[in-house]
Amino acid sequence: MRNFLFGVWKVITFPFRLVFNIIAFPFRKIRQFNQFLNTEPEEHPLTEVFADLISSSDTRQMLWEQVEALRTHLLRAVISLVIMVCVSFLFTNKVIEFLAIPVGGLDNLKAIEVTETIGVFMRVALMCGIALAIPYIAFEFWWFAAPGLRPRERKMGLAGIPMAAILFLSGAAFTFFLMLPAALPFLESFMGVKTELRPESYFSFVIGLMFWIGVSFEFPLIIYVLSAIGIIKPQILAQQWRLAIVVIAIVAAMVTPTIDPVNQGLVMAPMILLYFISIGLSYIAYAGRKRNNLEEQTHADEAETGQS
Repeated sequence: MRNFLFGVWKVITFPFRLVFNIIAFPFRKIRQFNQFLNTEPEEHPLTEVFADLISSSDTRQMLWEQVEALRTHLLRAVISLVIMVCVSFLFTNKVIEFLAIPVGGLDNLKAIEVTETIGVFMRVALMCGIALAIPYIAFEFWWFAAPGLRPRERKMGLAGIPMAAILFLSGAAFTFFLMLPAALPFLESFMGVKTELRPESYFSFVIGLMFWIGVSFEFPLIIYVLSAIGIIKPQILAQQWRLAIVVIAIVAAMVTPTIDPVNQGLVMAPMILLYFISIGLSYIAYAGRKRNNLEEQTHADEAETGQS
């Protein structure tokens, strides 16, 4: 009889429990996520990990678990990219029309191959999908690295995720609105020869340039995160600025669409500015890391003093 009454009670209260669990679900997840952000990681120095790889089966198992976790994160990132590319199909034609504005519209482009326009459509859709998927892809990489980071580093990395998308779009916008208007007239009339523009060559040129300049705009964020973690020191960046300018000049020459110094300078100028901004951000991140380590050491000393 008791079991029967208990079963009836479960049936009667099921809708209420279901509604309660649905309402409580986001709050539970937020609490779990907050606990995850503030949990101190286990200390596993790399030197000890590599030393134990041969002698300890547990260490090898842990390494394989990390490799499997990385594979899972990469798989989810690829799936998100595929989904975003499919979503971008809805507005790719509008984007293509917008990207053709610098040459006077799509009517000024002449296709000579049957599948040329399809290739252009897919290339632009892929670029749009990458731009849309960047926040989630950055989140997957953060999620993979977060268990090994300290609470402050986790929060800083999480805050940097929207910045990754903003910086990439800023680089793409810089390319489209500043570089292309300066480069296209030079390219179309070089040596006095009128260029007949094709969709394949034009959009490959525009998309490739926007992508690589957008990636280069991520440099300050990467330097800030690496400095906050402690991998890069700002003093090294400040000391090697001359070498950095040489490297930037080489990279600018590789991605610049023309060989003239004006357009190469247009590419170099923001890269050099971003490098020096990265140095400043690196000092800020490194100072915050040192201050946080000092506070943790002070708290540890106080705890030891109290126990003694």
